[in-house]
Amino acid sequence: MAEGSADRRAFFNQPHVAYFSMEIALANGIPTYSGGLGILAGDTIRTAADMALPLVAVTLVSRRGYFRQELSPEGEQIEHPDPWAPEERLRKLRAMVAVPMNGRDVWVQAWLYIHESRLLGRVPVILLDTDCGSNSPEDRRLTHHLYGGDEAYRFKQEVVLGIGGMRLLQALGVEVFQYHMNEGHSALLAWALLRRYAYPPEDVRPGESAYDFHRVRSLCTFTTHTPVEAGQDKFPYSLVTECLGDMADLPVLRSLAGEEALNMTRLALNLSEYVNGVAKRHAEVSAQLFPGYQVRAITNGVHPDTWASAPFHRLYDRHLVGWAVEPELLRRAAYLPDAEVRTAHREAKEALIETVRERTGTALDPEKPILGFARRMTAYKRPDLLFKDLDRLRAIAAQWPFQLVMAGKAHPQDEPGKRLIRRIHDHMGVLSDVLPMAFLPDYDMECALALVSGVDIWLNTPLRPLEASGTSGMKAAFNGVPSLSVLDGWWVEGWIEGVTGWAVGDSAESANGTDAESLYHKLSAEVLPCYYDSPERWTGIMKSTIALNASFFNTHRMMRRYATEAYLS
Repeated sequence: MAEGSADRRAFFNQPHVAYFSMEIALANGIPTYSGGLGILAGDTIRTAADMALPLVAVTLVSRRGYFRQELSPEGEQIEHPDPWAPEERLRKLRAMVAVPMNGRDVWVQAWLYIHESRLLGRVPVILLDTDCGSNSPEDRRLTHHLYGGDEAYRFKQEVVLGIGGMRLLQALGVEVFQYHMNEGHSALLAWALLRRYAYPPEDVRPGESAYDFHRVRSLCTFTTHTPVEAGQDKFPYSLVTECLGDMADLPVLRSLAGEEALNMTRLALNLSEYVNGVAKRHAEVSAQLFPGYQVRAITNGVHPDTWASAPFHRLYDRHLVGWAVEPELLRRAAYLPDAEVRTAHREAKEALIETVRERTGTALDPEKPILGFARRMTAYKRPDLLFKDLDRLRAIAAQWPFQLVMAGKAHPQDEPGKRLIRRIHDHMGVLSDVLPMAFLPDYDMECALALVSGVDIWLNTPLRPLEASGTSGMKAAFNGVPSLSVLDGWWVEGWIEGVTGWAVGDSAESANGTDAESLYHKLSAEVLPCYYDSPERWTGIMKSTIALNASFFNTHRMMRRYATEAYLS
């Protein structure tokens, strides 16, 4: 079924980059994301609109969202569906396509969301949906839950995203000059392209491949976010052949995606001309993980207009006109008036304190420093590192009073992650007499902005080298908040000791065992004494954080590099 010509002229009247991502954070109230990958995808789209780049994004509609998080009085995470109605926020397109699924056709319809920049640039986002009357009840549920269900459910979702997304663009008549796969979830897109551009049988000589590998690779860009093989999507070939049927050419698939199982990362690597990691350190780790592949580095960024709080918006607008679309102007932040920087941060801090009071009933003191930590609650993020030695932490808080605000969700199937939340809740009770703490439930974009702008120090403690990039500290930097972070991901590039923040440990994996001791030392000997005893120096660190980190770690710089090095090369 073809899309109307008026719609095509309105949105797809020129060649596009097609950006595929399993999750995209479009806006609060549209729960089509779970965390950092989706936030990055959303910031990518917002920046493409700012820069008037011809980009169209493809994702899943995820009608029942990821989940809403409730915390019991005992610290138990309780998951609730987070349904939304796409018909209330989006426009339904008339195009529909079919994808192969266990010997039958599953129909995929689509919804259109248009992100409009304040500069009048527009990026269309197509959300794929199998919840239509022509499908069985089982198939209608395939695009309900983000990262939900079992292995078969997940593979079918990736069929819908990669194969269905490619076919939907074709049905819409969108001319695509580059496909960008944001992580391996959409790698079946490249396989569908390979099938699409197969040579006619009469043109294939004996011993030659039937597929135009060069053409497909020239069309594909792949960004990997996973620094360990265990985190890559893998599916047994029995499931692949059962689902795809004749579309699964196993000898070729095995040569591209691995002998034992279909490895989506391997498939994307082998069918992409341009491959990149999301930080310099991550590219080095990925090159070791995938020997023989050239893995370039384009370090992530965040969208300036989205992640600067209202007080800092006003500050920048007064002194650095045009900063939101030309964030390199923030290099001049070193010359911002100290008093105005402190006032802007005070406003953001008071807003966070009010948010904490409303959501948890905890009263925080604006005169005392607040540490912030908000990540996906899982073991390698080490949200409990600060609590490794409770006696030591108690002694530090007694000498240098501070407060702590945390947030984050554990995946519903991640029991160790849920235990971490319970353990943090227990620590809050034990330390309540000396260390005021709050855990904000149901972490989302609105909560994230309040946190990254309202705390005084941003804490990040992943296990090296498992942090591919991380972007929460970048968001904090746009609000003058320095990081206290393990040297991994982006922080290896952004860290200047005592200038943009402080390092926890060093960059060697062998130092992981001493990270807690390093964290306690930095807090008690450098960070907190500086906050209390050297307010002018602290303000200087805030300004350096903006000038040196926010001016560089933004999606405008990131997208310029994608455009020149991947899309147009």
